[in-house]
Amino acid sequence: MKNLSKIIIVLLLAASVTAVVVLKKKENQSQQSQTVVNNSQTAAIQTQLPRLVDLGADKCIPCKMMAPILEELRKDYDGTINVEFIDVWKAPERAKEYGITIIPTQIFFDASGKELFRHEGFFSKEDILAKWMEFGVELAKIK
Repeated sequence: MKNLSKIIIVLLLAASVTAVVVLKKKENQSQQSQTVVNNSQTAAIQTQLPRLVDLGADKCIPCKMMAPILEELRKDYDGTINVEFIDVWKAPERAKEYGITIIPTQIFFDASGKELFRHEGFFSKEDILAKWMEFGVELAKIK
């Protein structure tokens, strides 16, 4: 009898552990699905405008030179283009996502999210504005 009750206890414990693992997996899948939906909604909002993504690092010299340019673009053309900086040393998975091999890299996207152009290295404000004009994006500077 003692052996039978020990076996039953072990089976009940194993079933309990299995149930907890299954429930945790379902919970994680649900959270991941919600994250994907939220990320898709954020991306949809951001891609309503043409977008400039600068991938670099806050400690890289050419990247540091890009920082004030990106900030000026963000302020001067808010509502006309979206400007985003991604620190690939802090988020290396983002570098893979964009296929980055050299920093800084600037990627120009149209309003639908299609990549138009990418540039590696320092890129002056004048050159960035000229590139947008080349793509037919009319930049209305905020006063």
